[in-house]
Amino acid sequence: MTLLPSISLRLTPVVSSVLAGLGAAVLAFPAIAHEPTSLDITDAIFASRNADCASYENRYSSAVTDTQQNQKLKGAVHVTAHGDHCVIESNSIPNHDTGEGSAHPFVAPVTAISGAFDIPRNPKPQASATALDQRSYDAILLNGVVVDILSAGCYRPDGNRADANGNVAIGCRTNDKWLLDPLGPGAGFGADKHNAHTQPNGQYHYHGNPMAMFDDQPGADGSPVIGFAADGLPIYGSYFKDETGAVRKAKSGYSLKTGARPSSASDPGGAYDGMYVDDFEFTGAGDLDACNGMVVNGQYAYYVTDAYPWVIRCFSGKPDASFVKQRP
Repeated sequence: MTLLPSISLRLTPVVSSVLAGLGAAVLAFPAIAHEPTSLDITDAIFASRNADCASYENRYSSAVTDTQQNQKLKGAVHVTAHGDHCVIESNSIPNHDTGEGSAHPFVAPVTAISGAFDIPRNPKPQASATALDQRSYDAILLNGVVVDILSAGCYRPDGNRADANGNVAIGCRTNDKWLLDPLGPGAGFGADKHNAHTQPNGQYHYHGNPMAMFDDQPGADGSPVIGFAADGLPIYGSYFKDETGAVRKAKSGYSLKTGARPSSASDPGGAYDGMYVDDFEFTGAGDLDACNGMVVNGQYAYYVTDAYPWVIRCFSGKPDASFVKQRP
C-alpha cells in the first residue's frame, strides 16, 4: 500500500509546484527494494510539531547540488513506524544544496551513504544525562542527515600538523581537554552555510543549525520538529511559545567563561572566545537545560539555538545503539 503524505510542509513556490506533481519521482535507494513514489522535500520548510516519529511515516526525496563539485545529488529518506519505534533510513543526502559559503573545499565530495536509525516512540528523560560520544551520531534529521556535534580536534601543540594556534584537527577523544568546537571562531572546520561539511568518506553531517527545514516565520506554537535525537526525543527549530504566550527563540543556558584560559604546555591561554568546548559553562542563564532541552506543553525536546551548544549537549534520555558509528 502506498503511504499518503503525513508530513506537514510550508513550501516555497518552487517546492509547491514540485509537489503538485506528487508521485512522479522514483528513486533508486539501495537500502529499499522496489522503491515506490516519494514526496519531494527539496528546500521544504516543515510545519508539523508532532513529537511522535510515526506521524512522519513516508518516503521522501530531494534533488540538490554539491556546489563545490557542481554535482547533482538525489536524496532519499524512508520513515517506517512500528509498535514501539520508528526506523529512519537515509542515503545521507540533504534536501538543500551543499558546500555554499564554506571557507575551503570539503575534505571529500558529498557522497550517498546509507544508514538506518531506530527511534523509540515513547522516549522519556532519565534521572541522569548521558554524555555525547564521538563514536556515535547524536541525531538524525527528517531530511536524512545526521547531527554530529563533537569534533575530533583539540589543543595539542606537539601533535602532527598542529596549526598556528597549536590545534590538531583529528585524533582527539571526547574527554580530552580543549576539544575544538567546530563552529567556534578560528576552528577551521570549513563548514558551509548550513553548518555542515563532510567526513573523509564523504558523509555530509551537521555541527549546528542546519539552516533548513525551519525558518524565522514560525507557526502560532513555534518551530516544527526537524528530527530526532539518538534517545528518541524530538528536535525542534529555534522558536517556542513561552509562558506569556509569546513565540520567540529558545536561549541556550551556556555562557562564555570570563577572563583568560590557563596557559601552559597543555593549555592554550588566550581569552575565552568559544574556540573550545571548555570555553563554555552551564549557567542556566537561558531557557534550556544542560542538554539544550526543555519541557513545553508536557513534551520534553531539544531546540536549535543561535549559540553554543547549537543543537544538543547531552542526552536526557537513553541513546539507541543504532546511532553508534559503523567502522568502514
